[in-house]
Parts: sequence; structure tokens; C-alpha cells
Amino acid sequence: MKIVDLELDLHQLTVEEALPRLDDFIYKAFSSGFHTVCINHGKGSGTLRQAVQRELKKSTLVSSFRAGSRGEGGIGVTIVELSKR
Repeated sequence: MKIVDLELDLHQLTVEEALPRLDDFIYKAFSSGFHTVCINHGKGSGTLRQAVQRELKKSTLVSSFRAGSRGEGGIGVTIVELSKR
């Protein structure tokens, strides 16, 4: 049985590389019964963050998301609340 992490690190990936990993991660986290996960996309130019958040808006498995607070990584991470089953 594979263990699912609570955090996905997308640093150094292109949008094209990152989005399939994001979709797979969200599905596995939801299927494993997690309620909150963290997507670490880094700060950079903001292109990856914007793409991640667009993808999260489309997902029926996501109830909400927000930028990390100061102690969580700030705008370099997105905190995701998964839908209830």
C-alpha cells in the first residue's frame, strides 16, 4: 500500500509537468480520506501558482483553497480543503 503525503512539491516543474501530478495527488489524498493538504509551488513569477489555483477551482474534490499564512509558506504554497465524502 502506497502512503499518500499531505504535501505536494511542484518546485522546478513546468505547468505541463505539474498539473497531471496535481490532479493525481488531489485524487489520492481525497481517496485516502485527507481533509487538508498543501501544494508547494514556490513563489517565482506566479505562473505555476495561478495554474494550480485554476485547476483547483475546477476540481469537484476541492471545497476551498487559500494561500499559506506566514508560518505555512505564504504565497509559495496553497492550502487545499478537500470536499467531504
